[in-house]
This record gives sequence, C-alpha cells and structure tokens, in this order.
Amino acid sequence: QITASNSAIRSLRLEPEQCLPLPDALAAIRTADVITVGPGSLYTSILPNLLVARVAQAIGDAQATKIFICNLMTQPGETDGYSARQHLEVVKKYAPEIHFDFVVVNDRPVSEEQRRRYAAEGAIQIGLEADAINKAVSGDTEVVRADLLAAGEKARHDSEALANVVISCRQQAVSQPAVSV
Repeated sequence: QITASNSAIRSLRLEPEQCLPLPDALAAIRTADVITVGPGSLYTSILPNLLVARVAQAIGDAQATKIFICNLMTQPGETDGYSARQHLEVVKKYAPEIHFDFVVVNDRPVSEEQRRRYAAEGAIQIGLEADAINKAVSGDTEVVRADLLAAGEKARHDSEALANVVISCRQQAVSQPAVSV
C-alpha cells in the first residue's frame, strides 16, 4: 500500500504498537561483531525492524561495529527523490539510539542504459552527492565510498565487493585504539 499511495510518507508506526522481539534476536544483537542496517526498502524493510520494541536500543547498546549501507537507487512510491543523506536522516529519526561507525555509499555511476530504465520507473541513483552525506554524519562516523555495483541489467550491490567493505570497516574499527571518556 505504501508504494501505491502516491503521496509522501509522513510517519511510520507498527500495529500493534508494542511488538516484542524474540529473545534470541536480542541475544544475537548483543553478541554480534558487526551490525549492518541496509540496504533495503527504507519504510517497508529497514524501519519496521527498528520499530520493534527494544531492537534499536539493543543495536545502540551493542559493542558491535555498526554500519549503515546506503541503497543504490531511490524506490518509487517510497523514497522518491531521497538522497543518501535523507535515507540516513530518516533512520536516525526513527532510531536515534543507533550511532553508526561507518556509512557505506556506492561511488560508481550506473550505466546510461540503467539510468534511463530506472528514470522511466521514477527512480534515480543516490549516493553520488558527496557533500550531502558528509553533512549527515557526526565527526566520529566515517563515510566509506566504494565501487559496489554488480554487473547486470539491474542496479544491485556486488555482494563480494560489499562484503569486503564490511570486513574492512570491522578491521579498521578493531584496530583503532579505544577512546576513554
């Protein structure tokens, strides 16, 4: 229904409002080395999971390396015209408890053929606007740009390239000396 509504999304909520996570899910979050948020449909895949009671707080409290992975393209009817910055800001709005150590953004433009095909569907590529995403992150969040496009007709993340970036982020996080407060 979201993508068919033809109007901007003003707010999102769960029904019933107090959905509870499985204890195993919270345990997995607590013991994770890396937690990735994204890529995926912002309002229909990513945010509903973060709205489940205690999930965002558990992610925020976890010692894991936290990585936000930006989508490659907007999603017609859901994120029309959104930049990478807007995607991240919406996540922060609904889950302010989560501080991301890294934000991963694709830096390779889609092909002209892909651009035309997606434009015909109302989608545009995101993440190429460097300054905008930099302004959305705090000083201790690193923006990582990499060629993450898979070969093919559709704009998809290259799973191996993305996995390598995630591993690199984790290695960087554990090699940095801890900051005492």
